[in-house]
Amino acid sequence: MIHINTKYVTPFLKGDMNDYQSRVNEIHHMIHEKTGKGSDFLGWVELPNTISEQLPRIQSVADRLKQYDVLVVIGIGGSYLGTKAGLKFLETPFKHIKPEIIFAGHNMSSNYMVELLEYIKDKSVAVNVISKSGTTTEPAIAFRLIMDQLKARYSKVELQSRIVATTDQARGALFQLSKAEGYDQFVIPDDVGGRYSVLSPVGLLPLAVAGYDIQEMISGAKKAYEDASNPDLTKNVSYQYAVLRYMLYTQGKKIEMLASYEPNMQYVNEWWKQLFGESEGKENKGLFISSALFSTDLHSLGQYIQEGERHLFETVIHIDQPKKDIVIQAQDQDLDGLNYLAGETLSYVNTKAEEGTLLAHQEGNVPNIVLHLENVSEASFGYMMYFFEIACAMSAYLIEINPFDQPGVESYKKHMFQLLGKPGY
Repeated sequence: MIHINTKYVTPFLKGDMNDYQSRVNEIHHMIHEKTGKGSDFLGWVELPNTISEQLPRIQSVADRLKQYDVLVVIGIGGSYLGTKAGLKFLETPFKHIKPEIIFAGHNMSSNYMVELLEYIKDKSVAVNVISKSGTTTEPAIAFRLIMDQLKARYSKVELQSRIVATTDQARGALFQLSKAEGYDQFVIPDDVGGRYSVLSPVGLLPLAVAGYDIQEMISGAKKAYEDASNPDLTKNVSYQYAVLRYMLYTQGKKIEMLASYEPNMQYVNEWWKQLFGESEGKENKGLFISSALFSTDLHSLGQYIQEGERHLFETVIHIDQPKKDIVIQAQDQDLDGLNYLAGETLSYVNTKAEEGTLLAHQEGNVPNIVLHLENVSEASFGYMMYFFEIACAMSAYLIEINPFDQPGVESYKKHMFQLLGKPGY
């Protein structure tokens, strides 16, 4: 479901991608045999094959939650971005769905929270709170404030049908609370970190509530798993991508920009930035991760990409088959000068803008890796998520760091807790 075009990157490479085959073989073995750094967080590798038995229950709970006006999904980082990526990737623009899915716990803005509480006060509300510990500051505060309102509106029995906790299987504050209150629970496996959790109940439950086919998502992820099971660099596209970005990194490129020409990719970009930024940015190593939506950002960032410092490369995701299209018609008075496009589809024009940009950026000494995604569908979404996860693990191991921890994230928390006067800090 993804193939790679290296035409716009090969001229910039020193050496041959296949020179890294032996190292790729070693890392592939480390990933699948769980012998590398952070190996206790490699449970996501087999998720496409192990999650299927949970899908009927996930779908059953999702069907129950569909009766409400709003589902508030509370979570931060991987507990939020993967779901948001799926919703935006698969949505039909301007179409309102029921239940409406909104997010909380991904920031600590008082304005956002007050407006959210005002918005839901007259609506029928359900909540999916996502946290392994239940004590992560942002989602814990959001859950407390939202529950204050819901407890005033609903009985304990009513809340039991409206609240679902996705949390640890045996410990933690959220596990204890949901068990005591009788809320439905789904498990975040101990060996799956947040940014690798979209193909677990973390992402699948809210996506099922939104009406998307989670069976198809997992079918796509299984296909990605199968395609990545052979480490041969002539066949494994996810490893090709990992090696190409590693080669560019070692040759002095320090920034990778993920670019796409469809607005439905906006939160895939955000999820991707967390996945690679949090997985690789350690020990003074790793690419700085950025993103752009073209052609919109060609009228802003495009100037820098074309003529700024030559320290970046782009990865472009091209969607081969648009969901919908429209033909440009001729007009009697060609005042806008667009009659030369009469009879062409808008997707054709968008593709030519992409091809022109690739040529321009190549002339500007910006390497481009082009990933072709087959279409916009549940299966493609599942495939894409797993594709990037396995590529990220390979990439991080290539620079010899642990892909699955985030020690730097704890630094801001420590200082914040000191300033807030939290006991023990």
